[in-house]
Amino acid sequence: MKKRIGILTGGGDCPGLNAVIRAATRSAILQHGWDVVGIEDGYQGLYERRVTPLTINEVRGIITRGGTVIGSSNRANPFKYPVRMPDGTEEVRDVSKEIMASIRDLGLDAIIAIGGDGTMLMSQGLVELGAKIVGVPKTIDNDLRATDVTFGFQTAVEIATEAIDRLHTTAESHDRIILCEVMGRYAGWIALHAGVASGAHVILIPEMPYKLERIVDFIKARKTAGKSYSIVVVAEGALPASGDHAVAIKGDETMQDRLGGAADRLARELVKPFGEHDVRVTVLGHVQRGGTPCAFDRVLATRFGAHAVTMVAEDKIGHVASLRGTTITSAPIKEACAKLKLVDPSGPIASAARQIGIELGA
Repeated sequence: MKKRIGILTGGGDCPGLNAVIRAATRSAILQHGWDVVGIEDGYQGLYERRVTPLTINEVRGIITRGGTVIGSSNRANPFKYPVRMPDGTEEVRDVSKEIMASIRDLGLDAIIAIGGDGTMLMSQGLVELGAKIVGVPKTIDNDLRATDVTFGFQTAVEIATEAIDRLHTTAESHDRIILCEVMGRYAGWIALHAGVASGAHVILIPEMPYKLERIVDFIKARKTAGKSYSIVVVAEGALPASGDHAVAIKGDETMQDRLGGAADRLARELVKPFGEHDVRVTVLGHVQRGGTPCAFDRVLATRFGAHAVTMVAEDKIGHVASLRGTTITSAPIKEACAKLKLVDPSGPIASAARQIGIELGA
């Protein structure tokens, strides 16, 4: 029977989203003859019943584009949805029944939901209500347990690595300590990989709360040894052993805390022993998530998109595409959102960093 499937992207944008959309659309049409629609702006578009047809022509050439051609939303939680009231205020409601009705009325036989832990958690809730949803794991943070690697991560690491490479030359020219804050939320994968790849001197990640005195002593020892500058890579979720995460904007029941300020906080402490002139901060921010995906992420995203269609065809509802080693397989969505995949402080990359003299702060 000919199916009609919908594709949505939820949460923050990520290099490779369009490669998934392209692969899923082409596979559904070429291999099965199905109709495909893009659900605009994630679950918000499903609630508002905004869809757009996806054809071979519509997805032509989008594999190189960053962002998502169908839009995304990181607040459209079907179970905690901010509904705009006539007086302009917002009221948080459970609109899951309305979304289930939208799925029926739009004639969607299945949905491919591309997103991170938040989107997967929402999708699992709808699956339990009877929705036919399969997932594709997406996040630059690489923190989903259901897969060895998420697409978008490698691009973010390469962007961060290039930026840190450039900081080396200016830090050395001016004998400065430069702190570079990278994304990753509560996982330190981007900071650890980019820090090791770029030859950073200090790497601070959320999984290893740091002690300020270790960092100060390490930088002083470098100066004593004639090393006039230091590069410190700071994950946005990095925190002192005696403190908490730096939060730029406090979240609420519809959105998570927005992390930010970890590097600035540390810089204020480093100014005391080293002087204001010698400490600088660079925050990479959204440049890590935008722009053209690298080749690795394009290939992985393509494989995920094609496999998502296979999962629909095989009725593997409630599962998410997964990379295990070099093989694309699937895992229950529950596994994807049950617990974050964090850096092991005694794992191979952290151990290698220690062996070559990188200070991890703990």
